[in-house]
Amino acid sequence: MRLWTVHPKYLDTKGIVALWREGLLAKAVLEGKTKGYRNHPQLIRFKVPNRSTELVCEYLHHVLIESQKRGYHFDSAKLPLRTSVTHPIGESKGQLDYEWRHLLGKLRLRDPERFYELSKMEKYEPHPLFTIVPGKVKDWENTI
Repeated sequence: MRLWTVHPKYLDTKGIVALWREGLLAKAVLEGKTKGYRNHPQLIRFKVPNRSTELVCEYLHHVLIESQKRGYHFDSAKLPLRTSVTHPIGESKGQLDYEWRHLLGKLRLRDPERFYELSKMEKYEPHPLFTIVPGKVKDWENTI
């Protein structure tokens, strides 16, 4: 499971489809609708008392918006109606940078043209749910 800190606009087709699928799995986990993945490290930042489902749904709304911009047909009925925008949650600059490099590594193999364009970028945006704060790669990240 990878719930990207980077903005979904940078993902290739495989990446955004996988993110939608994995985000829906995360939603099910946080709603207590599945037995697996309950302790998955990617969920730590979403486990905020009384806000877990709200946060992951807001995360998925931004993925849905990006998919619609691309002409994809993700099922919006899988999310509740968006009644308000959730305040961003903090994520470290080190985590964002690590994931950017991780994404570029994936794109180098899957989508060389996209890799070439993105590898020239010096600044990149986080997913709109996150506010970037100083810090290192998260301890829960598998950096091997």
